[in-house]
Amino acid sequence: MKTICESWERNRRETINEGWNVKKNPKQVREVREIPSLELLEKERDRVKHNTKYRSTLQSTVGVLVVVAAIAILAATLWLPVLRIYGTSMTPTLEAGDIVLSLKGSDFKTGDVIAFYYNNKILVKRVIAGPGDWVYIDDDGTVFVNGEEIVEPYLQDKALGDTDLEYPYQVPEKRWFVMGDHRSVSMDSRTRAIGPVAEEQIVGKLKARVWPFNKIGVV
Repeated sequence: MKTICESWERNRRETINEGWNVKKNPKQVREVREIPSLELLEKERDRVKHNTKYRSTLQSTVGVLVVVAAIAILAATLWLPVLRIYGTSMTPTLEAGDIVLSLKGSDFKTGDVIAFYYNNKILVKRVIAGPGDWVYIDDDGTVFVNGEEIVEPYLQDKALGDTDLEYPYQVPEKRWFVMGDHRSVSMDSRTRAIGPVAEEQIVGKLKARVWPFNKIGVV
């Protein structure tokens, strides 16, 4: 019995001393409290794994988007230039603010709508005649190519417009005679200032209107 009491008393004193030491040294309390549990460690491990996977997925997605954007820009620059229409020289076919896609190439025919460089600007007009063709425009604005009247269902009104050429006019080699669909206001190959368009000036043939959405379609 005496042995049991002595053992109990010794344990009680050790407990009191340990409590006293903890009270005297609060740092020990913080250290004990800051030791995370196994469950907390597992949650933190899962969180780190999730974040790492998310960052990896995000980096891969961004990389793919950058490549796709670069390819799209390259394609637009080399093969499918995107153009915005300014002015009214192509109404009613194209209106100011329309956005169109053009296709690079050199295979043009009468009736095609093309974009070309002129004085650091891009103009959009319709091909009327090609290299070596003879063009004649009467006072009413009716157009003849190689002696035959061309059918122009895209016009609202015919007009001779502003011209300083002598007709019949022969289109030089490797050049194209172009006119706007709004004949009374368009400045085009009917004037010497612009004249027939050289092949190296041509950006491409307009293929489709992509804006506004309610007018999407083939040009």
